[in-house]
Amino acid sequence: MGADLDDDVAGTCAEYLALADSYEPGLVRGLYLQGSLALGDYHPGTSDIDFVAVVSRPPQLRALEAIHADLRRTRGATFFDGLYVNEGDLARDPDGLPDGPAVHEWRVDPASRFERNLVTWHVLHQGGTAVRGPADLDIHTDWPALAEQTRANLAGYWTGWRARTALGLAGVGEWNTCWSVLGVARLRHTLAAGRVTSKSEAAGFALETYEERWHRVIREALRIRRGEGRSLYRNPVRRHADVVGFMTRVLRSEEAAGTAAEQ
Repeated sequence: MGADLDDDVAGTCAEYLALADSYEPGLVRGLYLQGSLALGDYHPGTSDIDFVAVVSRPPQLRALEAIHADLRRTRGATFFDGLYVNEGDLARDPDGLPDGPAVHEWRVDPASRFERNLVTWHVLHQGGTAVRGPADLDIHTDWPALAEQTRANLAGYWTGWRARTALGLAGVGEWNTCWSVLGVARLRHTLAAGRVTSKSEAAGFALETYEERWHRVIREALRIRRGEGRSLYRNPVRRHADVVGFMTRVLRSEEAAGTAAEQ
């Protein structure tokens, strides 16, 4: 477990640990990075820094709020999102753990399910980076359970999201384009690959798997994720229609795959 870190990421982590050690000495025994950093898909300016902090005792809410408020003042351009777990929690099934402290977009929640799931545990196991603490963690993984949850996510959340997007309720801008196209593609690719994959990997998978009809919107989503160049669309209405159409195509392919597996 480990990787070279971008200077800004390394600086943010160092500053966070200094603040944590100041406000609650001895609290943070381990700091591990997951998400896009662990999957080799971190893009400065567009990606968040996703962390898991292993603590020696239950953290004080006021201390956590102070730590992340201070960090935001100097490093606020990039979200430092993550969760706090007790020693030994990573060796257990996260679905059996109680809610716990987490930080999402600088808001501290003392009892949250945020990132307390098998996806986080699997990503840490696949390529997490140890900033502080031992690199050889005992991490619980369960691919059959994760695959089942991924299919349920496609059938539930993403089917509902497609409907909201079709009605214009989820917005028609760049954020929704990137989230929608790469979100469904990533889950479909994860099932095909048998491991958690990155959004950029999923874009490559989608370009190889789905018809050329959808290639422009896939490349547009990847462009947005990387923060590169100008839009491939002159008409945002046309782009929005392609986003809805691509999500529909992926969700139908997953339904067909599930039906074939049952036969």
